[in-house]
Amino acid sequence: PAEIHREEISLIHTGVKPYSCSQCGKSFSTSRYLTIHQRTHTGEKPFGCDHCGKSFIRQQTLKSHQRIHTGEKPYSCNQCGKSFSTSIHLRIHTGEKSHHCFDCGKSYLRLKSLKVHMRIHTGEKPYRCDQCGKSFTISSCLTIHQRTHTGEKPYSCTQCEKSFTTSSQWIVHQRTHTGKKSLSCTQCGKSFTHLGSLLSHQRKHTGEKSYSCDQCGKTFTQSSNLVSHQRTHTGEKPYSCDQCGKSFTKSSSLVVHKRTHTGEKPHSCDQCGKSFVTSSRLIEHQRTHTGEKPHSCDQCDKRYSDKRSGLIKHQKIHAGDPQKVGPSHCFTSHNQDKLWGAIRRCRLVHNRPGYHSCSSILGVMFTFPH
Repeated sequence: PAEIHREEISLIHTGVKPYSCSQCGKSFSTSRYLTIHQRTHTGEKPFGCDHCGKSFIRQQTLKSHQRIHTGEKPYSCNQCGKSFSTSIHLRIHTGEKSHHCFDCGKSYLRLKSLKVHMRIHTGEKPYRCDQCGKSFTISSCLTIHQRTHTGEKPYSCTQCEKSFTTSSQWIVHQRTHTGKKSLSCTQCGKSFTHLGSLLSHQRKHTGEKSYSCDQCGKTFTQSSNLVSHQRTHTGEKPYSCDQCGKSFTKSSSLVVHKRTHTGEKPHSCDQCGKSFVTSSRLIEHQRTHTGEKPHSCDQCDKRYSDKRSGLIKHQKIHAGDPQKVGPSHCFTSHNQDKLWGAIRRCRLVHNRPGYHSCSSILGVMFTFPH
């Protein structure tokens, strides 16, 4: 046994991995590591806790678990004296990250985390879906992906019975019931339920757009937005409606579209009860109650509650697009009534409909309604 142990140690240092898993092809430097790995396929957990009955794949994991029952904390901080049940908890406390990536210098608490990180540099994706062939760097991502094929949504909300494929989605959803938004932007104070949403929001302040399209050079704050944008070049629309066959570049667009078939309007105004298909429409509507007009024109400072039908339509006047401008909109800082009165007088002079250029009215082309 001592000779076998020495041989195993030498293999670890040389990097040779002669023991391969017959199910997934993953290789190991020792037969013992292969045996432990194979339990992830068989589900075998031979090490059971005699206090609570919980079982584990590794004996070392059982020992760490048993400290929960015994209260043993053998790992102490030499600066403050605080004790911990595992070495990893001690390293979290001290901030020690002893596993370093030699490619980019990033450090990790766990060797396992470093190994997963290294796949970013090597491009290795050892976990492959047997239905569509898509590959992943970690097994948990494969497990979540496979639910897109099976339709499994194991995390259910007890309040509205909505189900989710991941626990993180379920946690974020729960905050829609509690109203809890624990993550706040330090620059503007806006709160968010999800860390990813906060990080994306903060890029609006910094102007950082680290994701760039290799075809047109357009940059984005989120990788998901880049992926959606790239479909405008490829023409790919992977999300199809099962009722009418219409396809979309984003899954969120498909979700909204399906409501045109079901008539569902899940976003309701708490003041007047009016319902809307999308949350953005609800937010725009709520401004009719609050009077808020957050969208301002950078040329004349006129403000609007709605960006699309208000501000963007208004800005076309400054851009000199007369065909898309109606008489209900202002022109620069001129008074609306005076401007259109001048236009009517100009029309009487020319006495015919169509495009007219009049130097007395800012030298701009106008289209008169028939």
